Amino acid sequence: MTDTNNYVIGLDYGSDSVRAVLIDAATGREMASEVYWYPRWKAGKYCDPARNQFRQHPLDHLEGLERTIRGVVTTSGVAPASVRGICVDTTGSSPVPVDAAGMPLCFSPGLEENPNAMMVLWKDHTAIAEAEEINELARNWGGPDYTKYAGGIYSSEWFWAKILHVIREDSAVREQAYSWVEHCDLMTHLLTGGKHIDQLKRSRCAAGHKAMWHEEWDGLPPTEFLAQLHPYLAELRARLYQNTYTSDAVAGKLSEEWAKKLGLTTATVVSVGTFDAHAGAIGAGITEHCLVRVMGTSTCDMMVASREVVEDHAVRGICGQVDGSILPGMVGLEAGQSAFGDVLAWFKGVIMGPTRELLSRSAFLTDELKEALSEEMDRNLLRLLTERAEALPLSDQLPTALDWINGRRTPDADQSLKSAITNISLGTGAPELFKALVHAICFGSRKIVERFEDEGIRIDKVIGIGGVARKSGYIMQTLANVLDRPIVVATSDYAPALGAAIYAAVAAGLYPDILTASAKLASDYEAEYRPDPEQVRQFRPLFERYVALGHFVEAQTPTHALL
Repeated sequence: MTDTNNYVIGLDYGSDSVRAVLIDAATGREMASEVYWYPRWKAGKYCDPARNQFRQHPLDHLEGLERTIRGVVTTSGVAPASVRGICVDTTGSSPVPVDAAGMPLCFSPGLEENPNAMMVLWKDHTAIAEAEEINELARNWGGPDYTKYAGGIYSSEWFWAKILHVIREDSAVREQAYSWVEHCDLMTHLLTGGKHIDQLKRSRCAAGHKAMWHEEWDGLPPTEFLAQLHPYLAELRARLYQNTYTSDAVAGKLSEEWAKKLGLTTATVVSVGTFDAHAGAIGAGITEHCLVRVMGTSTCDMMVASREVVEDHAVRGICGQVDGSILPGMVGLEAGQSAFGDVLAWFKGVIMGPTRELLSRSAFLTDELKEALSEEMDRNLLRLLTERAEALPLSDQLPTALDWINGRRTPDADQSLKSAITNISLGTGAPELFKALVHAICFGSRKIVERFEDEGIRIDKVIGIGGVARKSGYIMQTLANVLDRPIVVATSDYAPALGAAIYAAVAAGLYPDILTASAKLASDYEAEYRPDPEQVRQFRPLFERYVALGHFVEAQTPTHALL
C-alpha cells in the first residue's frame, strides 16, 4: 500500500476521554477521528469528590491510546508509512509517580489499587494546604520568589503541591517514586520506548506553567528552597530535569512495540508533549493580541505576547508566562476558570440525582422504561433550562451567583474559595438559578479579561473553542454581551488534537515553524457572536453585584478573614 501524501496525528487527553485526529498535513483536512471514554474514570474509581480527590488509572490512558490511534489509521485507510508525526497533549498539571524506567507506580506490586500511585488529575484539590506552604515560603525565605512567573500565587492544581501532599500522605509512594512526570511527558516517554526516565525530553509548557521552571533561575527551584518544604523534594530535584523543550521539537521516534500496537512504523516522529489548552490555541490559529478561550468542564484562557511587550514584567494572578509554551519564539500566557461547564453540570446533577432515585423506586414502571425516561430527561434537561432562562429578562430580581464551585484559578488562584448564590426569593425557580449560573461563568471570564488588560496585555480578538463554545449559542451570546466584544467560534470539534497535529507536522519537518503550519492547517470559524448594546448596558449592574458578592465571600473564607 502506498500513499504520496503526508499525515500527522494529534492525540488529545481530556478529563473524561481521549480523542485522536488524523490530519492531511498539506490541507488540514481531517481524515478520521476516534474517541475513547475512560471506563475506570466513568465508574468513579479512585476518586473521592467530597475530599476533592480526583485520580486516574494510567490503563485508561494506555487503552485509549491504542484504541484511538489504531482506529484513525484503520478508518482513514492511509499507508502507515505516510503518518509522519504524532504529538500528545493532556490536561495539566496532572503528575504521575514513576519508577526509574518511567513506568507508573500503580504497575508495581502492592500499589496496583493505590490512588496515590496513579495520575493526580488537574482538578484534584487535596493539596490546598501544601500550595499555601509553597506560597508562604516563596514570599519569606529570603531568596527569589519562584512563583513570580506563575502569577505570584502557586496553586493546589500544580506539580509541586500535589507531590508534596502525596508523599506526606503515603510513605510507600514516597519510597518507591524515583521521579514524577506530567501526563503529557509520560505518554511521550512510553510511545518512544524510553528505557530510563532521565532520557525524556520534558515539556517546556508543563515545566514553566506548573513546576516553577524558568531561565531566570536556571531551571527548577533549587534544593535549598525545596528542602524547606520536604527533604524528599530536594532529593527529587536531581531526578527531574534541567532543560525543557518546546513542542515543535522531536522527542524521539515511535518504538517498535508501539508501532506494532498502533499499526504504524518506527519512522513516525513523536514530538515533545504539551497541554491541551496550549495545543487548542494553536489549533484555533492564535496570534498576538488574540485571546483563545478553551471552554469545557473548566476554561483555559491562552494568549501569546512578544518578548519585547512582556520583557521582565510578571503578569499578576495568572497561571504563568513561559517563553515558547504555546508559540516558540513568543511568551505564552495562561489563565482560566476551575469550573465553567462543570458549574452547569453540577446544577444538572442537583436536579437529576433525586429524579433518578425516584424513578428507580417507582412500582409502576418497568426497568426498561425507567432507564429510557432517565436518559431522556438527562439528555433534555439543560436544553429546557436554557430555553426558559433565555426568555427571562435581565433584571435586579435575578439571583447573583459565583463561579467558584471548584475554587478560583484566575485571577489570583485560591482553591479554598467556594461558590455562593444570593438574592433568592419564593419567586426563584430552576430557570432563574440556571440563568444566574450562566451569568457567573461569564462574569468570571470578564475578570480574567480585565486582569490581562490591567497588566498591559492588549486583546483585539476572542476565539472560543471546545464543547460549550460550539453547543451553546445562549452562553456564547451572553459572554459576548458581558465582555462587550465579538467572539468567533472555531469549527473544529477537536481543536486541541488539531493543534497537537500541527506541532507534529513541524517536528516531522513538514513545515519550518508553527506559525507557517498553523496558517495552513488551523481551524476555520463557524460562528460569530456580537454584543448587543442594550444588553451590555443591562449587564453592568449585574456584574457589579457579582464583584460585591465575591468580595463578601472572600472576607468570610477563613484563610482570608485572618489577613
